[in-house]
This record gives sequence, structure tokens and C-alpha cells, in this order.
Amino acid sequence: MCHNTYLTLTFTKVNTYLFMKKLSFRFLFIIPLFILNFSCSEDSDNTTEPQETETTVMATQMLNVSYGNDSAQVYDIHLPENRNKNTKIIILVHGGGWTSGDKTHMNTYKTNIQEDLPEYAIVNINYRLASQGVSPFPMQLNDITAVINHLKTNQSEYIISQDYGFFGVSAGAHLAMLWSYDYDTQNNINMVASIVGPTNLADPAYSSIINPGFLFFGVTPSNDFLELYSPFHQAKNTSPPTVLFYGGMDPLIPNSQGADMDAKLTDLDITHEFTLYSNEGHGWSGEHLLDTWTRVKAFITTHH
Repeated sequence: MCHNTYLTLTFTKVNTYLFMKKLSFRFLFIIPLFILNFSCSEDSDNTTEPQETETTVMATQMLNVSYGNDSAQVYDIHLPENRNKNTKIIILVHGGGWTSGDKTHMNTYKTNIQEDLPEYAIVNINYRLASQGVSPFPMQLNDITAVINHLKTNQSEYIISQDYGFFGVSAGAHLAMLWSYDYDTQNNINMVASIVGPTNLADPAYSSIINPGFLFFGVTPSNDFLELYSPFHQAKNTSPPTVLFYGGMDPLIPNSQGADMDAKLTDLDITHEFTLYSNEGHGWSGEHLLDTWTRVKAFITTHH
């Protein structure tokens, strides 16, 4: 019953195809839905303390910052040089079917942002994982709330604003969308980027995957419960701009998840973009991955 799915996506970060062949980097998506898997990460004291002069605020990073009592409730924060109280934050949310994964799997995104969007602060989060008898909801959404509150509490120390954007993959994209649509009571979220994120847990086309998982979590997957934790059903006309990416041959996420979310955001008149790579699965490489990053980068620059 237990298995792991690891998808490695490689793309080059250049604007021309020839130079694209010379540079490459890897995206590691751990995106199995309802994997019975346990992960652990070592706490690190690897902290670079902020340093500043009269004219320059130095770049700094703090790893495994605790935002709760559980060992899984930690984040890495990467603060750019010359930041100020208007510096915006991008929060990275890893995938793993709500049961597995780790913030380290988003490190390539972190590096990408630092290189291409160096003015942003980056927060790469871990959250408590679901397991037998332990539901991801609302636990993981509460963890995101705790991250946001911790960032606000430490805003002066970090020298950042209270303007946040989300970048999530698979289950992490689901959490990012749902929190932004239904939990952001103070309208702090400027945008959401979702790569292969589930959007409608009540979708009949998704039931054969989603329902056994919730039974494992000890939850009876009633329609009301599934809709409560679905971005599709919680989106409002005040939801933030959203950019969506899906693979037309994804064995885990039905095509209806992306197409229906696109239609819903259109009906609500929410600024959004939707890209379907018809021949891709639960992840992609090469030119399509380059296209994804190019679109995400432009979306962040425009809306955040």
C-alpha cells in the first residue's frame, strides 16, 4: 500500500534556447497523494545574523525558525540586501499529498527567486504532516496562519512588510490557494502561484483518489467537508490574483480540477492565468518548465 513518487523537473533559466542548453537546474516535486510516508529533517543552527551599516542592510538567512511547539513547525527565511519596511515576501509551500514532503524540496525555487527576483524576501515553510487518524485539515491551514502571525510579530526585526504572495506545488498549492481564499481575513495576500494544485475535493472525477485518503485520515468525506476545504468552493470575488498550471495527462489530478477553477475565477472576475500543457503529467521539464517559470516570474512582478 505504501509507495513514493518522486518527480524531477529540470529546466534552464535563460531567455534563449541555445543558452538554455548550458545551464540547468532541478525541481524536485514530491507529490504522491496519500502516501503513507514519514519524513524528518534535522534542525539546523545555521543562522546568519543580520548585519547593517548606516547605509546598507545586509542580506541574511535564518534556518529552521520555530513558529510553533511541534518540531515540524519551522521555516527558513531569506532576507535580501537593502530591504526595508516595504519589502514583500514570497512564501513557498511544498507538496507531498499532505502526508509527506519537506521545505528542502522547494530550495530550487528559492534559488530561482533570489537570482531573478532579488528584491523579495523568501519564507520556505514546513508544516505538520497528516497520517493515519490525523487529518491535514484544518491542521495545515492553522500552521500557515501561525507562520503569517509569526512573520508579523517579527516584522521589525526582519525589516519586511506585511505583503505576502504564495508559491505552492501540488498539495502545497492547494493549501496556498485555500488559505488565500478563505483564511486571509486581513487581505495580506497579493497573489498565488499554483502548480498542479488540487482545487475541488468534491469533484466526482477525483473521488477515487481523495476519498480513500480521508478515510485513512479518520475523516468521513462528506460533501460538506470536501467543499469546505476546496479552493473552488471557497473562492470569492475578493480572492487574490492566481496563476494556475496543469498537465493534461496528470494521473493524480483530473483535468477538471484546473479547467473548473479557471472557469470559477472567470465567473468571479478574479485576475488569473491558466496554462494547460496537454501532453504533460504531474510535472514537466524542458521548454514547458522554462515557460512555467517565465510566467510565474512575470505574474509575481505584476501582482506582487
